[in-house]
Amino acid sequence: MKKSIPYIILVATCLFSSCEKFLDVNENPNEPSSVQESLLLPAIEYNLVHNVVAGWASIDAAHFMQLIALNQAPPNVGTYLLNPADLNDTWRYTYTDCLENLKLMKEQADEKGNTIYSGIASVLTAYTLAYATDMWGDVPYSQALNATETFTPVYDSQEIIYNTIQTLLDEGIASLQTAGGTLPGNRDFFYQGNATQWIKAAYTLKARYYMHLTKAPNHTAAAQAQLALSALENGMQSNADDLRLVYDGTAGKENRWYRNFLPVETIILSSKTVDSLVSRNDPRITQLITRSKQNNTYLGRVIGSSGIGSLESYSLGGSFYASANSPLNLINYREALLLKAEATLILSGAEAAAPIYQQAIEADMAHIGVSSSTAIAAYLASRGNINADNALSYIMEEKAIVNFLSPEIFNDWRRTGYPAINKVQNAVSDIPRKMLYPLNELTNNPQPQHNGDALTKRVWWDAQ
Repeated sequence: MKKSIPYIILVATCLFSSCEKFLDVNENPNEPSSVQESLLLPAIEYNLVHNVVAGWASIDAAHFMQLIALNQAPPNVGTYLLNPADLNDTWRYTYTDCLENLKLMKEQADEKGNTIYSGIASVLTAYTLAYATDMWGDVPYSQALNATETFTPVYDSQEIIYNTIQTLLDEGIASLQTAGGTLPGNRDFFYQGNATQWIKAAYTLKARYYMHLTKAPNHTAAAQAQLALSALENGMQSNADDLRLVYDGTAGKENRWYRNFLPVETIILSSKTVDSLVSRNDPRITQLITRSKQNNTYLGRVIGSSGIGSLESYSLGGSFYASANSPLNLINYREALLLKAEATLILSGAEAAAPIYQQAIEADMAHIGVSSSTAIAAYLASRGNINADNALSYIMEEKAIVNFLSPEIFNDWRRTGYPAINKVQNAVSDIPRKMLYPLNELTNNPQPQHNGDALTKRVWWDAQ
């Protein structure tokens, strides 16, 4: 892993990427007297959302989950063709632009007594680290952010990483509860420095990561569900609590998924996504996906198809999640409700989980902007009743909708098998279950975990 002085990395990021255009800060980054937390935080948040959560590894995961397709002949990433070099950018943004600068921000905030900044740094470090380990499995952390000490950091086991994630979230909550020192204000794109909101997000993230371990070795689903329910008591309580970045939408400041669906990328929606929404008569469809320009119909591409169709004959991401100014969520209230529904299902059964599951659907309808009570009632009549046989699949299918295009869908599928998918036609392997370690790591930091690495290997918590 290449190492550099973090503030130089920050300056390079802001000068040579759309981050600078998005931030529109007044400071001159060419002559920094010191790297203030107020300069670090907005660049970190932007890079985390735009280049990690919606970056290339997440786009690859959306292909694997058959959410999107390429209007290209196979083989391609949709048929599981991926190379280590394809992951270099996401790894670099994860470590260099986010984790290293978060470490710098926290150290500086702790020294000055700026506990809001320190708490935010801990929460975002936990989030970024969780993203890395969920994508790759074992990853460097304990030695990874000490550039002056080692250029070849060892990889920590995913089990250790998960313990670290919960510790970081607890530390973040404690710092945020103190709420001392300088306040971020609008330098915090997510919550404008509101400690109460950050604490709710941290507890909701704790629940998410507890539920990731429902089938991990030496863990039980019941224990993880109870931990999650306890965390959610202090978690998000309404749609207003979402942890998200609101894009400006002007040139150079567009939502990443808006850019992904531009014709130059040839990314369109898959038949799996489109057909599932159509078959359920989901009233959110008009916001989630578009009709094709050519035929004014909902049409997705069959992944692995040999022919190449007109881009305008296919559906794209809809206005709610894929407009230039659409917000992009890191975690949201609807997911919190469905985490609660799943945990309740594990501990108390489908009957107890049903009202929470229905509440999540209603919250998402309100969030998306479905105003027809008749349409909502019809959908709930069709999809709102869960039982022991269908509860888990229905909960995860709804979770894939409230987390539309999110990499969290990849995590849920690996640990539950839902939403159910089959290997695509012309596939070059079985369905992937992790990302390949990037080429730069293989070259610059060889580790035992690299041996025999493959897309079909399972991460620690993805036990059979």
